[in-house]
Amino acid sequence: MASSRSIQGVERTENYYHVRYRDPDEFDEIRTPDWAATVAGSVVSGAEVRTGDEHGNDEWTAQSVLIPVDGVADESEGRDAADEIVAKMDS
Repeated sequence: MASSRSIQGVERTENYYHVRYRDPDEFDEIRTPDWAATVAGSVVSGAEVRTGDEHGNDEWTAQSVLIPVDGVADESEGRDAADEIVAKMDS
């Protein structure tokens, strides 16, 4: 799994900090796989990862990470948690 590891933006919704690494338009397909939720949940309970297949190259990349707002203290901690999740997925 590859990742750009550069956060493009963070949006707070009612339930999540949506930490975006890549524009969803860069992908042919985006999924939220169970195995990635397991990795994400090991950092913050209830976190999810959206992965994308970048134009048919069979290399799934982290597109964004959803961090529950009640799982972290603030946006900065949400960004840090998202980076930790992506790093775990890359290792």
